[in-house]
Amino acid sequence: MYYNNNTLVFLDGKFIPATEAQTSLYAQTMHYGSGVFEGIRSYATPKGAHIFKATEHYERLHYSAQKMHLNLPYTTKELIDINYQLLEKNGLQDAYIRPLLYAGANMSLTPTPETHLFMAAWEWGRYLGDSLQRLYLSSFQRPNPRSTFIGAKITGHYTNSIMATTEAKSLGYDEALLCDMNGNIAEGSGANFFYEKDNTLYTPPQGNILPGITRATVIEIAQQLGINVVEKLFGFDELKTANSAFFCGTAAEVAGIKSVNDYIFPSNWQDTKGYLIQQAYKQLTTGTF
Repeated sequence: MYYNNNTLVFLDGKFIPATEAQTSLYAQTMHYGSGVFEGIRSYATPKGAHIFKATEHYERLHYSAQKMHLNLPYTTKELIDINYQLLEKNGLQDAYIRPLLYAGANMSLTPTPETHLFMAAWEWGRYLGDSLQRLYLSSFQRPNPRSTFIGAKITGHYTNSIMATTEAKSLGYDEALLCDMNGNIAEGSGANFFYEKDNTLYTPPQGNILPGITRATVIEIAQQLGINVVEKLFGFDELKTANSAFFCGTAAEVAGIKSVNDYIFPSNWQDTKGYLIQQAYKQLTTGTF
């Protein structure tokens, strides 16, 4: 689903067929999860393909690379230019873009000067689909921020996401909702979390979550619509007094939530602040506002 015989990818300065892309089986990232990546979307707009929040994504990739001691020898502008070339060469406008910076061959637990930059793009619908999500409050917690750089998008972090999502789906749910080390609601396996109560949106503060680019966009949209947003810590008991909730992220965009465990949010999704933001987000990304 990600490529075919005609697909081109970018690898270490060249556009090559995806079927010919290779890497070392001794790459440190493959063994220890020390790579960094981004998830970015391009949208078809009246003016052509537009990569949404490209600068913010690549500034975060640079931040993540610096934290993991990985050399990223491209400026943000160069990375964006490569992305547009990648889209054009593959005839894509509505696309998901995956840049991955990974380490070279190294079996020790120390940084290596050798790094590789891989970029791919493919058509990919909304990650969580269009149905309201049934969540399971995971038995797994998000990583302790004192054990890692929680604000960096590190490949190894996503083993935690895979375990949480697999657990939720094995129990008949759509997705997982995770707490932090203190039992406060943190985020989903790959998306930030908001809930609505008394015409106000609440979301976990930075510190124990990945501060998502879509999360920041949602807060901006809410401010433009006159919707109050409060960043605070809260647990499951408080969440069970909410009227509605939603996830947000580049892959998921804005996705409504039906329930968490046995608690069903009482508001009709189309009557919520989250739905208004979902519609405004669609207009913003596609240039139809």
